[in-house]
Amino acid sequence: MSHEGIRFVSPEEAARSEGTMRELPAAAIQPASVRVDKTGGTGVAIDWKDGHKSHWSFAWLRDACPCATCVESRGATGRKPGEPKPQPKAGLPIFKPPMRPTAVEPVGRYALRFDWNDGHTSGIYSWHYLRSMCDCEACRPLREASL
Repeated sequence: MSHEGIRFVSPEEAARSEGTMRELPAAAIQPASVRVDKTGGTGVAIDWKDGHKSHWSFAWLRDACPCATCVESRGATGRKPGEPKPQPKAGLPIFKPPMRPTAVEPVGRYALRFDWNDGHTSGIYSWHYLRSMCDCEACRPLREASL
């Protein structure tokens, strides 16, 4: 099987090309604790070794998926990570269940991978990507400046 013309990139390379990664010190990208609230559906919370705390809703995380397909889709429509896809204008709104993972698993010591209830499974959310995507009051201006 030939892989000519195919370029394989890491999640960090993809995020850098999307303009979403910034340089961070080592303690800023090492989690002290990770909480995934599948039951309550509130999302993911990480306490970082540098003392910072981050939280993301599941809907935001799904819309910020760092996989190549999602990065390409966002790029084609001009959406930023975490920005939802525009919904088609229909006469009646179509019910969609809230976005939640059906499974979450660690990827080595550097990331999380979600199986989403919409069937998507290919995004690997590295600690570096997640910290770069922190949307708290202190990080938002830094993140928006890099987008």
